[in-house]
Amino acid sequence: MERVESRYNRRVNASDTSPVRTPDDLAGWDPNAELGFPGEFPFTRGIQPTMYRGRLWTMRQYAGFATAEESNQRYRYLLAQGVSGLSVAFDLPTQMGYDSDHSLAAGEVGRVGVAIDSIEDMATLFDQIPLDTVSTSMTINATSIVLLSLYIAVARRQGVAARALSGTVQNDILKEYVARGTYIYPPRPSLRIVTDIFAFCEREMPNWNTISISGYHIREAGSTAVQEVAFTFAHAIAYVQSAIDAGLDVNQVGQRLSFFFNAHNDFLEEIAKFRAARRLWARIMRDRFHATNPRAQQLRFHTQTAGSTLTARQPDNNIVRVALQAMAAVLGGTQSLHCNGRDEALALPTEESARIALRTQQIIGAETGVANTVDPVAGSYAIETLTDAIEKGAEEILAKIERAGGTLAAIEAGMIQRDIQESAYRAQLDVDAGTATVVGVNRFVADAAGAPMATLTIDSEIERQQIARVRAVRVSRSAAAWQSAMDAVTHAAHGGSNLVPVIIAAVEARATVGEIADALRGVFGEYKETASL
Repeated sequence: MERVESRYNRRVNASDTSPVRTPDDLAGWDPNAELGFPGEFPFTRGIQPTMYRGRLWTMRQYAGFATAEESNQRYRYLLAQGVSGLSVAFDLPTQMGYDSDHSLAAGEVGRVGVAIDSIEDMATLFDQIPLDTVSTSMTINATSIVLLSLYIAVARRQGVAARALSGTVQNDILKEYVARGTYIYPPRPSLRIVTDIFAFCEREMPNWNTISISGYHIREAGSTAVQEVAFTFAHAIAYVQSAIDAGLDVNQVGQRLSFFFNAHNDFLEEIAKFRAARRLWARIMRDRFHATNPRAQQLRFHTQTAGSTLTARQPDNNIVRVALQAMAAVLGGTQSLHCNGRDEALALPTEESARIALRTQQIIGAETGVANTVDPVAGSYAIETLTDAIEKGAEEILAKIERAGGTLAAIEAGMIQRDIQESAYRAQLDVDAGTATVVGVNRFVADAAGAPMATLTIDSEIERQQIARVRAVRVSRSAAAWQSAMDAVTHAAHGGSNLVPVIIAAVEARATVGEIADALRGVFGEYKETASL
């Protein structure tokens, strides 16, 4: 049997097989306290009174591959097809703070995202894309402060002030230690970088979301739905507390937070997950952090369909999976959505697959009618029971983390990592045993393999070209201006002043991503993962 990468989640309560929900399942349930009205605390029914009747969710398409030129062409194509926001994927060397000519970058340049080494690459990436009108989300964490600085610097070249920019930088480093692994520095100095971005954007970028706290990668690593909510919020609590400790106002910080969740296969559970998350976060912000501004209590989130559920066998089945996952996200009240391509279990999506993924969102928004009613699932015995169960389960995990000494202590002890690994292991056993069905893999398997699907290929020549580009930047820049800017970065890292302004100056002096990351490595050190068995 094919071993799939999918981590099919277990139910909230695996022993509960009740086929019919009744009012008895909601005994003592108070709709005024648990639901309220859309746009009102605790925001179970959505953060806006009219939700999609006022404006549909932002339709993003996560994209980035090979060189900046090729990715720029894809972005302009997507915008022409009706995408309302860009979402940038960076290659692994960029994510890890290595230039394309570093020995550790060999074989990875432009493979899983676009290669960005310098301001010249960033300028090419957004060529002919007006940054004052397009919202951009950047999936970047360890080097988020450098890529945000590059984005600001490129906007300046376009004559666009930082205050006019809108979008999100993921900037969620804690989930890298527990789920994904693209970290550079230890957790505590990494939190300092996060709060520097918070502070800078509070002053200079009023329309920018300073963090996208990600449950997506936690779920992709194998967590359950309940763990996805709990561990995401554990990280969020650490970020909010760090911001408060740095002297920032919780009512201001709370308005700049955004979240990033996974839309998985269990349709009803996923809808309930989003509703439970909204309610629980509102209560955390009000009761734990004493946020009084309603916007600081609201959970705003982007959703991506579950890449781990896609199969290489019968890949057209993935179109159906993605459509159902996307519908769950919409019924759950997402603010932004990305649909995966049908071929992503095989390669990066082709242009045709990206178009089908976008059309999936457009069909949901324009043809199904689900956007015409705010929270149409409210009051369903099944949905409300699941919503309550997910909230309760997440609260129990958060209490366990608190008893362990808080989020950083739990990460450093490997506790969260072990819990995710155990859930992933149990889920894989279910697939291997056939107790969890994966259509086309362990049930309903076609006798014939079928015609191979055409996939996107990355020309190995692009690595050589990218290496030549970054080396040309180093040769052509002013050595004195570069050295002065790099000294300022090191001084700020040692001294504790905000890093964003000096890194903006460094990228404008044509310092590379790897050079800036190395300067910070020299001050903060590098994180080495401990075994979590």
